[in-house]
Amino acid sequence: MGDLEANQKRLGQNIRPQPHHSGGAVREGAALLQGIAVCGHCGRRLAVHYTGRYSAPGYHCAGKDIVNGRGEYCLNVGGVQIDAAVAEAFLAALAPAGLEALLQAIEQFEADHETTLMQFRRDVERARYNAQRAERRYRAVDPENRLVARGLEAEWENALQELKTAEDELSKREHSRPRSITREERDSILALGKDLKRVWAAHTTSDRDRKELLRTLLDDVTLKVEREKYNAHLTLHWRGRLFTEIDVPLPRSHPAPIRTADDTIDLLRRLAALYPDTVIAGILNRQGRTTATGLSFTANRVSSLRTHWQIPCFEPKQQTQGGECMTIEKAARALELAPSTLHRWLNDGFIAGEQVTPGAPWRIRVNDELRSLFVEAAPDGYVKMYKAMRLLGVSRQTILQRVKRGELKAVHVYRGRAKGLRIQVPTTTDDLFDPLKTPGGVV
Repeated sequence: MGDLEANQKRLGQNIRPQPHHSGGAVREGAALLQGIAVCGHCGRRLAVHYTGRYSAPGYHCAGKDIVNGRGEYCLNVGGVQIDAAVAEAFLAALAPAGLEALLQAIEQFEADHETTLMQFRRDVERARYNAQRAERRYRAVDPENRLVARGLEAEWENALQELKTAEDELSKREHSRPRSITREERDSILALGKDLKRVWAAHTTSDRDRKELLRTLLDDVTLKVEREKYNAHLTLHWRGRLFTEIDVPLPRSHPAPIRTADDTIDLLRRLAALYPDTVIAGILNRQGRTTATGLSFTANRVSSLRTHWQIPCFEPKQQTQGGECMTIEKAARALELAPSTLHRWLNDGFIAGEQVTPGAPWRIRVNDELRSLFVEAAPDGYVKMYKAMRLLGVSRQTILQRVKRGELKAVHVYRGRAKGLRIQVPTTTDDLFDPLKTPGGVV
């Protein structure tokens, strides 16, 4: 029966502990205080995490506070220095003098527990006597006197309830009685202090073994972090109601300030003079840029970033010298063309475009020179593409390249049935193909 009870107790300890309770099964990780570390701010059990290339242990408490829609940690601290301090205190407690004091404390705790049991036994005896006396009074009353009988019956029931409560409390206390240490166990514990440091540091001792050893003497460790003092205050609660307080200095870290990349800010300065915040957000996202916290850009985030760096917002400008710089859609409306036509001329290199940065919209400067390239009817000397290919004896691609280099002139007819590109063929070649010329000079 003893083995069964021990196994049931161990299984119960391995269950995930509830909030404000320490314990749980011992795992294989390197965090020495896994399962027994308690938050000194809210009393919850600390969770364990591992970071870095070498999986350094750390402890954090999710807490209960919600800040800006997110849970805020009570504390989040690395565990290397803390585990080292607890291990040092544990080994110091296992020195022969420390072990002797610990054993005396355990014996004193057992004596105090026995004194407490005696008090609960007296409470049970008192409750049993009151219940028996209430029973005698109830049985002695005349049944005809119903009012008195009902009052005595209620008194008897209350006395029985108090007796049951006292007996349950005594049973609970007796089951939680600490086991007495035998003479052989005492001698083994005292001898352990001489070799434990060597055993603790041995490469054959696993992290799980160290945590098992630690739990033989420690109930829990309360951890409170004082960031402004770069200090962690530990309270070690030993078995036997003893406790030890330790201050552990924390490393003074200087994390890099969170700020947006400088090249992103420089680009924002250039874009803000040309585009509204919504367009800027799309440009920055297409280039794979993010905010200082790794989020994608929105119009609001672009506006906040401009405000922080005191960058003026976009203001549409009036007609400037040399023509107004417009987007392709706006320029197409001004020229009464389809945007696809401007895109095609821009891609072919016939007209010039401006782009502040890759991913930004193309902008075209609309002036008289550009307007002259789009006509309702082809001027004299301008022919269709296939006629120009025959007159010049070259391919379409060659003609397009010569137009792009400025060696040939071209216009776009946007009215009538024969819309499209027209090429000006040099007059020196016209005489060679007189039969192909039309009376009006337009092919």
